[in-house]
Amino acid sequence: MITVNLYYKGANGNARAFANEMESSGIVDAIRAEKGNLRYEYFQPLDDPETILLIDSWTDQAAIDAHHASPMMKQLAELRDKYDLHMTVERFVSDEYKSDEKFLRK
Repeated sequence: MITVNLYYKGANGNARAFANEMESSGIVDAIRAEKGNLRYEYFQPLDDPETILLIDSWTDQAAIDAHHASPMMKQLAELRDKYDLHMTVERFVSDEYKSDEKFLRK
């Protein structure tokens, strides 16, 4: 699994408005329905109201590449421009390491 954390930064509530429009327009539902998508969720840091975090997980790089080639990417880019957002990214590849399980309360 590949997880991408995208931080959308704006001003005057634009990052939150972007995430709201992504949800209300149906783009998020369409992305979640794409083959290989495992997670697509927005979060807001408690100490930074001008940032929205997107946690976006995919089965593999081929699924990400197909997503990037989809028509939704044009819509997404237009909304980022509309709200004048700037982004930073972190990328993680999951492993099968299980010894952390003993620290988790289930």
